[in-house]
Amino acid sequence: MPKGTTSRRPRTRAALLAAALTTFAEHGFRAATIEQVCTAAGFTRGAFYSNFASKEELFLALFDEHSERTLAQLAAALEAVPDGESSLERLAELASVIEPAERDWYLVTTEFTLHAIRDPQAAWVLARHDARLRAALAAGLTAFLARAGLELTVPAEEFARLLVALREGGLAQSYVEPEQLPPGALERRFLAPLLRSLTRSHTTEGND
Repeated sequence: MPKGTTSRRPRTRAALLAAALTTFAEHGFRAATIEQVCTAAGFTRGAFYSNFASKEELFLALFDEHSERTLAQLAAALEAVPDGESSLERLAELASVIEPAERDWYLVTTEFTLHAIRDPQAAWVLARHDARLRAALAAGLTAFLARAGLELTVPAEEFARLLVALREGGLAQSYVEPEQLPPGALERRFLAPLLRSLTRSHTTEGND
């Protein structure tokens, strides 16, 4: 496990994370070795083990970093929307933005998910990280809908599961058939109508 703290540790950790993403995307999570990650980052195994206990822990750090960055970008974009323009269509537009670099992350996280399905311990750990991501997504969605004068008629975290499934399932199809289904196309087309069917106005609460 990580020991102590030095001024170089954050830079070392960041370099290992960046190298891991590239290495996992190129070779696959299972096939990639710690040595390959260290070589790509320009560090020794000692530097690796002073930051991470295992390849699985390295992936989970990548998962958290990616989730936090994605959620922060979406939150900033949502907060920048003027109150009078907080529509479901605007939400769908912002949620449909998929950066080109997302393909590498999709390859890595999909393979780790398959690994977790086969390994109960990995599944338990991944589920905890997934739950934190969904909770943050649910909170952000609830806040944006409130600005639009709306609320979900289903539990927000259940809807967050649906959003994750829509994104991941859509990307799987997009990366196979990018011309037929550009990344984010399903969100742009269906997210607003879906939300419209599963939300109600604040003013109707208690009048049903």
